[in-house]
Amino acid sequence: MRIITVSREFGSGGRELGKRLATELGWDYYDREIIAEIARKCSVSEDYAHYMLGQTFSSSAAITMGQSFHIPEVLQSTQIKLLREQTNVIKEIAARDRDCVIVGRNADLLLRDYNPLNIFVCADTASKIKRCAERSGKDENLSEKELLKNMKAIDKNRKNSREMISDSPWGDPKGYNLIINTSGVEIKKLIPSVAVFAKGWFESKDKD
Repeated sequence: MRIITVSREFGSGGRELGKRLATELGWDYYDREIIAEIARKCSVSEDYAHYMLGQTFSSSAAITMGQSFHIPEVLQSTQIKLLREQTNVIKEIAARDRDCVIVGRNADLLLRDYNPLNIFVCADTASKIKRCAERSGKDENLSEKELLKNMKAIDKNRKNSREMISDSPWGDPKGYNLIINTSGVEIKKLIPSVAVFAKGWFESKDKD
């Protein structure tokens, strides 16, 4: 079984890259499906699960979710339950023993024992704002300033979420096997090369 995890800056196109890569390789793909499963198991709406799992936490109290997580004392029991379930769902995906691409959710850390290929997708600010503007709903109509504010807030949440379970900084090149900068690039044109890299990476691991 081979697993690729995709971590990304908001607006960098990491979700699109992960989806296209899974299609190119013929592998299973997991992204929003993880939230849907967490919501089902916890009997909450997907929007609620997504919101609660995306919150920034500033203080910490340790609880165990298969490993050491640091969770704020003020965190409600529902939030703790959602975080635990997220760990369970991701590990259940790995236990299916099928090649897959998983986007986000700190899967690179949770599945480190499976030796996944960990990708981090980034881009310059102008490219991220352009991509966000192009994909915003017709009723959103956010200004560039508002888009930038949202981008920073979401990336801060992702950084803090990673810090809850690891000393490896979010976005630090040393924590990933491949860094992809999508600035000014059409993502679909990158996929064949990324797929070749992934196949070669796993082949080299199989020979170790």
